[in-house]
Amino acid sequence: MQPVYIIIIAAVVLIVTLAAILKRYKRCPSDKILVIYGKTGRNKSGGISSAKCVHGGAAFIWPVFQSYAFLDLKPISIECNLTNALSKQNIRVDVPCRFTVGISTEPENMTNAAERLLGLSIENIQNIATDILFGQLRLVIATMDIEEINSDRDKFLANVSMNVEAELKKIGLKLINVNVTDIRDESGYIEALGKEAAAKAINDAKKSVAEQNRFGEIGKAEADRDKDIRIAETLRDTRICTADANAKAVEGENDSKIAIAASDARRREKEAESARIAIAAEKVQAAKALEEAYKSERDAEIARAEREKATQQANIVVPAQIEKEKAIIDAEAEAEKVRRLAKGEADAIYAKMDAQARGMLEILSKQAEGFNQLVAAAAGDPQKAVLMLIADKLPELVKTQVEAVKGIKIDKVTVWDGNAQAEGGKTATSNFISGMMKSVPPLEELFNMAGMSLPSYLKGQQPDNQEDAGSETGK
Repeated sequence: MQPVYIIIIAAVVLIVTLAAILKRYKRCPSDKILVIYGKTGRNKSGGISSAKCVHGGAAFIWPVFQSYAFLDLKPISIECNLTNALSKQNIRVDVPCRFTVGISTEPENMTNAAERLLGLSIENIQNIATDILFGQLRLVIATMDIEEINSDRDKFLANVSMNVEAELKKIGLKLINVNVTDIRDESGYIEALGKEAAAKAINDAKKSVAEQNRFGEIGKAEADRDKDIRIAETLRDTRICTADANAKAVEGENDSKIAIAASDARRREKEAESARIAIAAEKVQAAKALEEAYKSERDAEIARAEREKATQQANIVVPAQIEKEKAIIDAEAEAEKVRRLAKGEADAIYAKMDAQARGMLEILSKQAEGFNQLVAAAAGDPQKAVLMLIADKLPELVKTQVEAVKGIKIDKVTVWDGNAQAEGGKTATSNFISGMMKSVPPLEELFNMAGMSLPSYLKGQQPDNQEDAGSETGK
């Protein structure tokens, strides 16, 4: 029983899936535009398309990724009673018009309508279109004279249609019809033009009536005269026609015989031409049959050559191409491996140098903190802080001085001195010992080379205050 349940479940799932697919397949009526928005792919220029428009067909709407809406193509009638529009002659006119517009079905205009009119009501679309129509109507009137607007309606309507339709396309609308009922102006200029035209028409009509009366009297007199002349000519012609009738009868018989002979000649000529055309057509058809046979054989040979070429390409070119691509892939893999190894070594070196720099920074930071604490312990006096450092390092300095003399190996020193007094009241022995000690680098010079100076009590000098005390005591 278990396989039966599986089949039933699979059938139910299949039916539900099919129903969902059919539900998402939307058909577009002839009086609407189906607008699909969401993830619709890219347009012809390569950018992301904002919407996909379908008119007179159907489309599948992907669930989650896409949704849809309809745009109505029914015509919209808009009444534009333009008042106080300034013409080219600076005369204000009233132009009551009625425009009929609708959403365009051109691909580009449908996209504009989907972007700007989708979701708007008929009233909102009428308001947007009315603003555009009023502006373009004023612009057209400003470029035309009153006479052109009033008399040349075709030109006026053509200008209005051209300007209005160009602006309506930007929002996806199309101009269907323009109807201008009546044009009025506040100064009475158009009414004066009408009165002038009416007076001119009346005068022209009166003039035409007078001329027609004159032509009627003249025509009547000429008709009476022609009547008398024709009666006389008729009597004369009757006598002449009786004699001519016999001659014309004989001439007509002869003409009939000539026409029959000419007709026979044309018939034989046509028959010969038809026979020639038939023979030529047969030969042409035979030649075409041979040509088609040769063409079929040639096509067969070309097909066989193409098959041979394809076989050779599959046996030789394709394996070579595969080997080439394999070599390229191996080379790229090797290059990627080398790059990763190089990157790993570079990262290791960077980490090592970064650790060394961090350690050095920590040592210097701690030394700086120690120096700051030492200066703080010396009551903020850097000189005293230096003295404290020197006092701390003095054993090492003395040890360095002793080590300089300690390394001299002197097995035996023999001095002959007669206790003779040398310069300064010193003996030769004392001068010798003093010179040997001077050969050791003095402590003060070591400090001077380091950019420091020894305190005065280490140089063997008394401080200034002690000298002053001694002088006072002497006094």
